[in-house]
Amino acid sequence: MFFVPAMNKSAIKTNYLFLGMLSLWILGSACQPQEENEDQKAKIALREVGHQLLLATADSTSTIPPIKALENNSYLLSFSNDLSIEPQLLVDQMKDKMQRAGFERNYTVEVKNCEDLEVAYSYEIAKEEQRTIIPCGTRILPPGCYKIQLFISPSKQKAVTIPWWWLTIPVLLIGVFLFYFKPNNSSKKEESKNFKSLGDFRFYPDQNKLVKAAVEIGLSNKECELLAILVETPNQIIRREELLKRVWEDNGVVTGRSLDTYISKLRKKLKDDDRIQIVNVHGVGYKLSFNSK
Repeated sequence: MFFVPAMNKSAIKTNYLFLGMLSLWILGSACQPQEENEDQKAKIALREVGHQLLLATADSTSTIPPIKALENNSYLLSFSNDLSIEPQLLVDQMKDKMQRAGFERNYTVEVKNCEDLEVAYSYEIAKEEQRTIIPCGTRILPPGCYKIQLFISPSKQKAVTIPWWWLTIPVLLIGVFLFYFKPNNSSKKEESKNFKSLGDFRFYPDQNKLVKAAVEIGLSNKECELLAILVETPNQIIRREELLKRVWEDNGVVTGRSLDTYISKLRKKLKDDDRIQIVNVHGVGYKLSFNSK
């Protein structure tokens, strides 16, 4: 069993807005590229390559400084100590680690001398075999200070396939919302009947208000109780004692001055309709005088 609170128009609009934003967020999550973490993947792959190059020179203790992300989709691998590099090992290790990381795009690798940043060795791997360029890999680079820079070609925007069932989520959310939170027209009809006509006014005792030409006039609890008693028997005198008993005495407080004060307030709120008057019958009580013409 669900409890659905009543909502005004503003709350309904707010909920519709929230539902729309939630639906867009769900679809946006489904459409996010799978390559959003490729920066981290590239760094991990490059660090693994550096580790294998060090092991190939029997160096298992040297540390590898953090991989730097540079402009133009490139990453720089440095070493703490000098080492010699076997180009073929570099090619094989880089290809293996890039494939494991899920990179299918073209990339270029450059081995640079630390001092003058001259390229000591470079090669290019392309998806099209004829565009792959790998120079001779048997000439081992002598021990020295090297940096390895990896250039990854920019990704082309790929069409993202969304599972069909993702598209049903916003539809289901909207359906649930409309089922449980759609304004209840029957409730409005019930509300529209729950009033008493009073000249140009509609008196809603359950809601403590008068309505005239779509303008609501709020009533205090006491004003509402008094008017409800007077409306029950229009054009008939209601004795002061009865009014005091029904409105005040049952609540533990009896005061004649309060009755006169609240009658005065009601008169001001009903003054826009000349056909309605609350008449004071001196020494007896009050009556609601209503002329339908």
